[in-house]
Amino acid sequence: MYHPSNNELVRTKTLTRSTIVQIDAVPFRQWYESYYALPLGRKKGVKLTEAEEGVLNRKRSGRSEKKIAVKQRRAKVEQGLEEQFQAGRVLACISSKPGQCGRCDGYVLEGKELDFYMKKIKQKKK
Repeated sequence: MYHPSNNELVRTKTLTRSTIVQIDAVPFRQWYESYYALPLGRKKGVKLTEAEEGVLNRKRSGRSEKKIAVKQRRAKVEQGLEEQFQAGRVLACISSKPGQCGRCDGYVLEGKELDFYMKKIKQKKK
């Protein structure tokens, strides 16, 4: 967990707006693999389980095969995000103000923003 304004919020584990948190990558990977029919966050040459093979290589109609082929052309994932999926954790930023109900919304970090916060977290650990 990282907060750009106050380390006290990190120490007490208080979730506020713009807090950087680590979340589980499995639901995002499952969605990506079912939507694009491509493996994500897998090491090269590692065999997939039967369930994973079933999701990626299931029978589809000709029409859906064409749709997936179009989707796969634009299914590029940045290298930094790919490494996080391999580790099983993804950095995300909270974009809403969590209240008493316990719900907060956010987005997964990528690009320059991901690089920036990765550097900040590494500096903080030293």
